[in-house]
Parts: sequence; C-alpha cells; structure tokens
Amino acid sequence: MDATYDENNVFAQILRGDAPCIKLFEDEKTLAFMDIMPQTEGHVLVIPKFPAITLYDLPDDYASASLKTVKRMGRAVEKAMGISGSTLFQHNGRVAGQSVPHFHFHIFPGPLKGLFEHAQLREDPAVLAATARKIIAALEAMDTES
Repeated sequence: MDATYDENNVFAQILRGDAPCIKLFEDEKTLAFMDIMPQTEGHVLVIPKFPAITLYDLPDDYASASLKTVKRMGRAVEKAMGISGSTLFQHNGRVAGQSVPHFHFHIFPGPLKGLFEHAQLREDPAVLAATARKIIAALEAMDTES
C-alpha cells in the first residue's frame, strides 16, 4: 500500500458507508457503482476494497478480483445499454488523469466521442438510478443464463 493513501477520498468514504453510491454489484473484494459525473450514459466504476492508489499498489488477489468484476460489469453494461462493445479506462496517478486517488476502472458502453475532463458535470440522480436498474436487470438475466 502506498504511504500517501488518503483515507478520506470519496471512494474510501463510499467503502466505509460514509458517502452514498448507486451500487450495482458487490462481492468480498470489489464494488461496482454508477459514476455520478458520467462521460456517457451507463458509465460505471469498479473499485477494490483495498486502500491502493494505483494498480502498482494493489495486491494481486485484489487486482484479479477487480478484473473479474470489470468483465462481469462490462458484459452487463453492454447488455443493458443495447450495445456490443465497451471502452475501459484505468489511470495510474494524477498526472495520468486519475481524479480520485483510489485504484479504479471506468467502464463506458460503446465508443467515446470526445472525452471531457472528469468530475465536471454531475448527472441527475434519477437518471443514474434508471440506468442502474437496467444494468442490475442485465446482471440478473446473466445469472439466470449461467
């Protein structure tokens, strides 16, 4: 773990239950939720339940668990949004564009048509909740198909 990890960053607060999120999926080592400042409809975040800033700070078991959740959530996002492709982003450090100092993946449905700087536009919580319901329904459908 990096010695400069900020226990009060927003993702640490979410993991402790001190800040809200629109939760999509959770297991022992990861959490997936809606980005409240999305780049596009269906923008989802996946974070490990470990205090790491970058991939390089993350233990292998949490890295593997994170990737497993990204795969599951990516499929669900594509299904929910009716698209057959997605874009993944993962930044390591502020200089690389990481806006929250806690390791995380971004999942975007489809191709992105021009990114804007993250954390600029907050989405209406009702819109996020409606999209979350679609993604959760896709997860449930995937579970019954297995």
